[in-house]
Parts: sequence; C-alpha cells; structure tokens
Amino acid sequence: MSSSDDSRMGVTRLRDLAAVAVVAAVLAYLLTRWNYNRMPALPRLAGLTAALLGIGEAIAGTAIRLRLRGGGRDHGGRPALRPIQPLVAVRALMVGKATALAGAGIAGLWAGLLLYVAPSSSTVVAAGDDTLTAVLGLVGAAVMILGALWLENCCRAPESPDDPHGPVG
Repeated sequence: MSSSDDSRMGVTRLRDLAAVAVVAAVLAYLLTRWNYNRMPALPRLAGLTAALLGIGEAIAGTAIRLRLRGGGRDHGGRPALRPIQPLVAVRALMVGKATALAGAGIAGLWAGLLLYVAPSSSTVVAAGDDTLTAVLGLVGAAVMILGALWLENCCRAPESPDDPHGPVG
C-alpha cells in the first residue's frame, strides 16, 4: 500500500451529504405516500433531539479547537489547557463525520415527509400539523449537520509554520 494521500480520511463532502439526503427523501416520500393514513401523529418537537446533538457537537468542537491550539497561557506562562490526545481528536473527527451523514439522512426523511404533506396542509388538518413538525425536524437536522461539520473542522490540526503543505494532521 502506498503512502499517498488517497488513503487519508478527507473532509466530509457536501455532495455526499446531498446524496444521502436525496435517497432518504425519496424513500420517505414513497413510504409516507403508501402509509400516511396508517401513521400515528408525529410528536411536534421530534426534531429537537437532532438540534440538541448538533449544538452539543458544536460546543465540543470549540473546546477541542482550543485544546488543539494550546488554549493560551495562564499568568505563570504555562498552558491554560491540557493538550488533547491525538486519538481523542481522531475519535471526535469520526463522530463528526458520522453525525453529519446521519443528519443528512434525517434531513432527507423530514424533507420527504414535507414534500408529501405540504401540498395538503391547507385542506387536511393532520397534514397541516405534520407540515409544521416536518419543518421543525428539517431545521433540527440542519443544526445537527452544521454542528457535526463544525466539530469535524475543529479537529483539524493547526498549521505548522515549518510545513509549507498546510495542516499537520
């Protein structure tokens, strides 16, 4: 196996997220179309969990970013924060990548539901309620994706002044 950059884990590509979201949206639309009359009422704040996860990952990403960059110095000239272990940063990076993909799938599911119920929302009461729920779920999934991408971005090693090729890790 060569030591080329082909074997390195790259950043999450937006086209990959879009592909996952589109596949999930098509499946959700079809399943909703065939089963909408048998579905139970959807909890209004179902998308809140995804949003909370995204916010948590954004906070964790910011903390990791500070620790990767040294976190400044205290009054005695010592590092204010302990440096982060490389394995912890790699695990956080993997969590961010996985969460971004999961968030894209969740966004696709909400979008598929929204595509089905939105046209009927003015005439069918349940569709009107589910339209609002789907919009909230879509927003929650977007927050989840953004938090995951921020976490992934924060796990990048700071640039080394000696390396003309960019980031260290």
